[in-house]
Amino acid sequence: MRLIVGLGNPGRLYTDSRHNVGFSVVRALAKAAGVSLKKEKYIPAVSAAAQIERHKAVLALPMTFMNLSGSAVRQLLDKYAVDAGGLLVVCDDLDLEFGRLKLRASGSSGGHRGLASIIASAGTQDFSRLRIGIGRPSGGKEAADFVLSPFLKKEKAQLQDVISRAAECCGVWAAKGAAEAMNTYNKRST
Repeated sequence: MRLIVGLGNPGRLYTDSRHNVGFSVVRALAKAAGVSLKKEKYIPAVSAAAQIERHKAVLALPMTFMNLSGSAVRQLLDKYAVDAGGLLVVCDDLDLEFGRLKLRASGSSGGHRGLASIIASAGTQDFSRLRIGIGRPSGGKEAADFVLSPFLKKEKAQLQDVISRAAECCGVWAAKGAAEAMNTYNKRST
């Protein structure tokens, strides 16, 4: 069993923000699998059981704010009896240029507060994370404001391709493991 969690903030205000790109990827996976995300009972999350590349998976979105994602993820791991090695967290990354994907099988939060919350609640850094580049703010814009802002028009034109590649990466991770997904998707685009 795999658990693929997209990070973001709940509510209409944040729907199209850079910070919610993890939500967008998991929603794309759910759509491709023909499943609907539904409210979890007693867990602040929506989820759906799905077949991802012929492997059983639970797709989930914590309905907490990004920085408090850990509690919901811990509860999902427990409910579905998934160990940390079967967890993939999909999130945004300020330190990667827009559209670049970077998968790691374990590691620190890298300053991402959603990942930090999950590490603290799960008690381990040994889970996969797929970071999706959203770029850095320009013109002195604060990082906190930038991540909550919508993508630029030129980025929106490419965003669906980025989300599709990220969803494909999740499929490779589910079917063939982190090493194969890293070898395929961590390459810089030319």
